[in-house]
Amino acid sequence: MPDLHSFQAVAFPDNVPLRALAGLFPDAQRTATEVRVARPEGGTLFLYPFGAVAFADVEPEVRTRCLEELRAREPRFSGSGTLEDLVVREEAGATLGMAASVLVIDRLTPARAGVIALTVAQSASMEYYERIVDTMFERTDRLVERLERKGTTPLRTAPLHRFIGEAVGTRNEVLTVLHLLDKPDAAWDDPAMDAIYADLRDEFDLSDRFTALELKLRGVQEALELVLDVSRDRRLVLLEVTVVVLIVLEIVLSLLHHGGG
Repeated sequence: MPDLHSFQAVAFPDNVPLRALAGLFPDAQRTATEVRVARPEGGTLFLYPFGAVAFADVEPEVRTRCLEELRAREPRFSGSGTLEDLVVREEAGATLGMAASVLVIDRLTPARAGVIALTVAQSASMEYYERIVDTMFERTDRLVERLERKGTTPLRTAPLHRFIGEAVGTRNEVLTVLHLLDKPDAAWDDPAMDAIYADLRDEFDLSDRFTALELKLRGVQEALELVLDVSRDRRLVLLEVTVVVLIVLEIVLSLLHHGGG
């Protein structure tokens, strides 16, 4: 009989350094990319420095309790998280691959479980960034619509500077997570896992989602820079007009002074 395994991941807004994660569980297994904790109730907890937590074969009530414990011990695990899940069917002699959104595998080793948990966590993290970028797109559209409608922009450039900084910061975070999509070592060492990893990437559409995010973020940044340039030009024109007015005023006052003398 096949065995069913459940993988769930939650991605949070803040990154958490690997050293801080290891400090939460001193006896846990730590690698260069994750902290892995065997739960006494059964199942495994995976923690990643890009702010994601994954569970393998952990019961729902245990997951809830575990998340509450994490939030109490590490504030960066607070806030609303994005969710992702995957069902894995383990069946000896089965053909490996995805079938009706279920990953079919002949045997589930700890190394394979790590690759699966990482991919599910990356997909949850991707969904979080997609929400942020969509919000940025909406804000940028409002600025561009104002520019099209009024032909001008607000004189205050500080909010635009902050918005551009936010867009650049988000883009850097996305690139950091993209770097983590390098093929895991376990996939290199296990030809079957290499094929499974490719299937998982296709199932969650990770490569195309990252490409779309990069393009959107680049578009947001370029649009904001254009709006900022227009705002700066407007300020320069106002500055030049002010200088001309002051010069004319000085001339008029000088003439009035000489005329009065």
